[in-house]
Amino acid sequence: MSKILLLITILSTCALASGGTNSGETDIVARTVNFLLFAGLLWYLVAEPAKNYFAARSKGIADELQKVQDKLNESINLKNDALNKISEAKKFAEELIIISKKENKILNDNIMIQCESDLENIGKQNISLMEFEQRRMVRAVVEDVLKEVLSQTNDDFDKEAMANVILKKVA
Repeated sequence: MSKILLLITILSTCALASGGTNSGETDIVARTVNFLLFAGLLWYLVAEPAKNYFAARSKGIADELQKVQDKLNESINLKNDALNKISEAKKFAEELIIISKKENKILNDNIMIQCESDLENIGKQNISLMEFEQRRMVRAVVEDVLKEVLSQTNDDFDKEAMANVILKKVA
């Protein structure tokens, strides 16, 4: 088909070409036929590659648009997942606060019980230490009185001397 069209174009160019010697005649018909043949030949040669180019370009644009749409959908899914994780984290934080307050109360109660027990033990130790010190002081006073009494002679040792010694030590 293309060979026939090419042959017609060549023959029409030779047949309809004008020598340019007739100055008064118009060759509008020949020029129109030449233009139509040229346009047809151009259409025949360029139409298929142009269609393929624009079809490929349209397909490429559609593919890029689909990729962008897929990325947008993926971004929306990731955003929703992140929002879900945030809400779960908030719930976990609230539960953690409640648990922490309960544990804090339990620990505080245990510490208070331990402190009261320690205070009780310290009070008992203080009382026993005071009793021990009192006994030691009494023992020391008695030893001093006995030494003083024994150091005095037996002649002067009577009830009044004993009372004076005890009164000195007690005062």
